[in-house]
Formats: sequence, C-alpha cells, structure tokens
Amino acid sequence: MELFTAINRILSACSRAQKTVSKGKPVTTPSASQPNAPRPVSKRALVRTLLVGGVLLLLLVVALGAYVLRPCRIDGEKVLTVAAGQSLSRVAHQLEEKGLVAYSWSFRALTRWRGQGRKIQAGTYRFVAGEYRPGQVLQILVDGRVELIQCTLPEGLTAMEVVQRCSAAGLGQLTRYQALLTDDDLLAQLNIATSLEGYLFPETYRFAPGVSEASVLKTMITQMRAHLDPALLAAARQNGLNERQLLTLASIVQKEAGNTEEMPLIAAVFHNRLKRGMRLQADPTVIYGLGSFDGNLTREHLRTPTPYNTYVHGGLPPGPIANPGLAALRAAAWPADEKYLYFVATGEGGHYFSRTLQEHNRAVQRYQLHR
Repeated sequence: MELFTAINRILSACSRAQKTVSKGKPVTTPSASQPNAPRPVSKRALVRTLLVGGVLLLLLVVALGAYVLRPCRIDGEKVLTVAAGQSLSRVAHQLEEKGLVAYSWSFRALTRWRGQGRKIQAGTYRFVAGEYRPGQVLQILVDGRVELIQCTLPEGLTAMEVVQRCSAAGLGQLTRYQALLTDDDLLAQLNIATSLEGYLFPETYRFAPGVSEASVLKTMITQMRAHLDPALLAAARQNGLNERQLLTLASIVQKEAGNTEEMPLIAAVFHNRLKRGMRLQADPTVIYGLGSFDGNLTREHLRTPTPYNTYVHGGLPPGPIANPGLAALRAAAWPADEKYLYFVATGEGGHYFSRTLQEHNRAVQRYQLHR
C-alpha cells in the first residue's frame, strides 16, 4: 500500500505540473480561416514539459527503488547457509524466506548492478535481531562474515588428541587429519621431520566452515613458529638445543609440570641431567612410547625399550611427546639457575626438588610411600 500511495502522489503532482504547462502562451495563434487548427506548442513549453516529466519519472524510480530496497527488521536470530556453488537466485530466495530482504528479485538486481553475483562466499551466516538493508546483507555475504567454528586446544595435548578435537568440532575428517600428521609432502613443505607432533600450538582457534584439514594444521604450526622468536631460539642454542630439541624438551616439561611456576625448575633438572649424561627418567616419555596406556604405570612399562623410553635410553627422545605452550617453551630455553637433579610429586599439584639421590629418596618416602 505504501508503494501505491507514493505512486499516486507522484502522478497527481505530474497532472498539476501538466496543467501549469498548458497555461503558457503560444508563439502564434490560429487564424480565423483555421478555427479548428491545433494550437502550436512553444519550444520553451515543450522543454519544460520534458524536464518536469523527466524529474517526475526519476522521482518515481527513486521511490520505487526505496520501497523495494527498504530495510527489513528481524525480531529473532536468523541463520543462513550458503552452499558452495549455490546460485544467486537460491541465495536471494532464502533471504526473502528469512525476512532479511523484502523481494528476492530486487536483491538479485542489486547484486548484479554491483557486479557481485560471483563474489558471495559460501558458509554459515548468523544474523542477530535488528534492521538490515539489502546492501548491508549483500556486503556481509561478499565479505564472507561467516559464523566461525571455535576449537580450544589446551597445553600438553598430543597431536592425535589435537586432531580428534578438531574433527569433533566440525573442522574436517579425523582420518584425513591422521594421514596428514605424518604426510611426507606436508612435512617437507614445512621443513619438519617425521611428524607434526610438538608443532601444533595450543590456543583457541576460530575457522570458517569448510576449511581444509591441511589449512587448520598449517595455522597451528604458523602460530607455534611465531612464538619461537629469535631470542627464544638463541637461548635454546646456548643450552645446546636446536628447534626440534627445544620442542621435545618443552613437551616433557609441559607433561611433568603441575603448574607454570615450577616449569623453569623442572627444565633445570632435565638440563642438569643431560649435561651430566644422566638419563632423564621422565615417566611421560614412557607413557607416550607405549601408545595405549590405562593410567597405571608399572615397572614393566619402565623397562619396555620403546624409542621414547628415557629410563632405557640416554638423552632426549627422538621427538616431542606433546604440544607445549609458551610457558614450557620459555622454561626449556631459560631454565632456572639451580643444581637440582631430581623431583617427586607432592600430591598437592606440585613437586619437591632435590640435589642429591639421598635427599630424593627421603622425599619419595615422604610423599609417595608416606613413611
């Protein structure tokens, strides 16, 4: 009804303007011999008529455009999913169905007029309650402001646990992730040896739906290397560690530490043992090498000669056993200036540190054997 009211007003204005034009005096008058001859219209009057008509036509077009492209208000949240390769007509129809545009045909016309028909990006869009203009809706779709999938990765997860979380969040297929963790082409491209274990930085990530598994992993690796800044790597080298060895030691510190405050102390223990040629004897390395673990670490497990068993083998294990956070990385690069060689869990979320085996044995009796 609003459109027809506006058109009626414009047509009425046009009629009044035409009457005004007809009152203009002609340049010549009809002769007596030609009483019924049509009265010639002056050139000035013709121009005025065309001008007024053009203006009124323009106003009509503007009024029509303003009406069909008027803002639409939605009272509740609306979710729009645009599939890859979906036609503009289908997108426009969905928008009209959800009340985000008044007319699908006007949205199509606007999109084509702007030359953005092929620029609408696939994904899931979430529109909160409020008022939206067609141009605003179009820009949201062209910018690809899709609803992002969030995935939170705490410190200390193994690579397998990381990809399980990613897949569970809807960020791809688990089997594809598993294959990529040791994919030779991807590893060569990223200059990483044997596995992505240790290179997946723990953080809260947000990805657009449909992102590839490789892109997800590359984003995490980029984040890890962004935190491996020159100062950190230089400090690690001063302690005899290259990038991979730093990640390996940091992953052990991450799994052993009960809190971030004691990480530099735990790192100091491992650095001191490495310098003395002592075996690290870190339980988490044994557990990682076992593959499957029921939570009960036995003496038999400690004697199982997997490559990661630091009770059996000296030095660092062949690679990281988890994905360390920044605190563990810093601790491995800048260990505390202490002479500790041993530590034992106190049962209260921390550890007791010792410099001698005799002191350590007393701590074990106190905190683990309760003697």
